[in-house]
Amino acid sequence: MNLTVKQTKRITGEVTVPGDKSISHRAVMLGALAEGTTTIEGFLMGADCLSTINCFRALGIPINVDGRKVAVVGGGEKGFCTPDTVLDTGNSGTTTRLIMGILASEPGLYAVLNGDSSLNGRPMGRVTKPLMQMGAQIYGRADDTMMPVTIRGHHLRAIDYQSPVASAQVKSAVLLAGLRAQGKSRYTEPSPSRDHTENMLKAFGADLSRSGNTVELEGGQVLTGQRVQVPGDISSAAFLIVAALIVPQGHLIVKNVGINVTRNGIIEALQEMGADIQILNRRFFGREEVADLEVKSSSLRAAQFGGSLIPRMIDEIPALAVAALTAEGKTIIKDAQELRVKESDRISALALELKKLGAAITERPDGIEILGGRLLQGTLVSSHQDHRLAMALAMAGLIAQGTTIVEGAESVTVSFPDFTEVLKSISRGKLI
Repeated sequence: MNLTVKQTKRITGEVTVPGDKSISHRAVMLGALAEGTTTIEGFLMGADCLSTINCFRALGIPINVDGRKVAVVGGGEKGFCTPDTVLDTGNSGTTTRLIMGILASEPGLYAVLNGDSSLNGRPMGRVTKPLMQMGAQIYGRADDTMMPVTIRGHHLRAIDYQSPVASAQVKSAVLLAGLRAQGKSRYTEPSPSRDHTENMLKAFGADLSRSGNTVELEGGQVLTGQRVQVPGDISSAAFLIVAALIVPQGHLIVKNVGINVTRNGIIEALQEMGADIQILNRRFFGREEVADLEVKSSSLRAAQFGGSLIPRMIDEIPALAVAALTAEGKTIIKDAQELRVKESDRISALALELKKLGAAITERPDGIEILGGRLLQGTLVSSHQDHRLAMALAMAGLIAQGTTIVEGAESVTVSFPDFTEVLKSISRGKLI
């Protein structure tokens, strides 16, 4: 599917964004592990999260979907059954990496995980390595570091793991495996990654502690089903926020957005660039902080971003790059080499596609440099079948002269199924 975008001067309205993808995944997973029924409201009905639902249904977990409400009847001590077929994780790295930790700790279970061509090319060794140190039996391509993988559930032992990367997916896989491991698992990361798993484990009754960048979890704990209200995904909101900032007449209110401190780096980064973003009506959905965001057109200035801020906005960097197109001066984004192993090589793809529009952008090994203020000209660009890249290019099209056509825009269904309709509503129908 192609998405056609025309230059616009005005972005206005009040919108909500789909439920947080990370929290939606984890709510199904912990609900499946728990005793009793878990109800999830505001669930993201995107392709990735539906992959998680389908995998756990194949594992024998009853899951009912009614609109954006999901009910999961947990397996508890009964555990899961060996699936009759390959577990298809689609394009979802979160589904794959987190479910590895769960299945590896299920004695007697046998499962094969397979994804699409993009996912099967992404690295899994960062997860299989600590799990195998716990005693997991995982077999795959490239010395057990690439999909497809076969998992034989086994009794695991606790681990004290020092992660070389700040990755919520690696951390979550180890913690979920640690739930049923013998002893106390300890996980240390170089800087804080998103903590949705820790928050949700506590909400489901787990005894978990954090000291600095180290999390500890005792094995053998029993979870209890809960009611989970999913906040709006800040990763999806980021693209709409940038749209309102960069057009001449922007005034947008985005309701019910999760502003978890381990995820709100994009707000801090944009405010450092001079963005007029007001955080209103702060409150909590369970253990997750939520707010309404009021955004107005702003004259942005360039800035440099790196270090511990990057893990707190890694999925929003494509949106930040579009904001930098209008900023005065050179914006530098570094320490973001993780972008090279997402749904696409986002560093290379961003540089390639934004250059087609006329952007002055330089690729770095660990990030990008963008000289703002260049006049953009609409043209044909490619999403590289990456949902974040598709949305970033659509935002750039709002400020490019003429018409921008984004190829492969169907990829946005991964995280923002109604993106096109929302963008039409706030851009006064500037989509064709």
